[in-house]
Amino acid sequence: MARVTVEDCIIKIPNRFELVVLAAQRANDIAAGSPLTIERNNDKNPVIALREIAGETVSFDELRRELVDGFRQHVELDETEREMADMLSEEQGISFAASQEDFEDLLDDESINIIDADDINQNSFALEEELEEQIT
Repeated sequence: MARVTVEDCIIKIPNRFELVVLAAQRANDIAAGSPLTIERNNDKNPVIALREIAGETVSFDELRRELVDGFRQHVELDETEREMADMLSEEQGISFAASQEDFEDLLDDESINIIDADDINQNSFALEEELEEQIT
């Protein structure tokens, strides 16, 4: 039954690779609780996804957008979310909108001390020796 559905889908989305990726995205959406646009009929999620694509009951553009959003590492905030982030950052003294140049400026700033692991070990040994001397 899925083979007929795949053949029907190729008419709607000629690129087989794109078809597979979009069907997988839709199947994942269904597994995550997205409402079905057709009856289940005891079919599994990938078959339902293919049937929805064949019947054009889902938006291909929406599936493409969801797919791209899933790979995105930087999430775009809308106006309200950005205002909330700015309010939180002002309260906590944190800036969410730092650019690469800001980070480079911080790294170039000589007032920032970078602590070497060897220095930490030497200081901890010196403190241990002082404590031993005080105890004895």
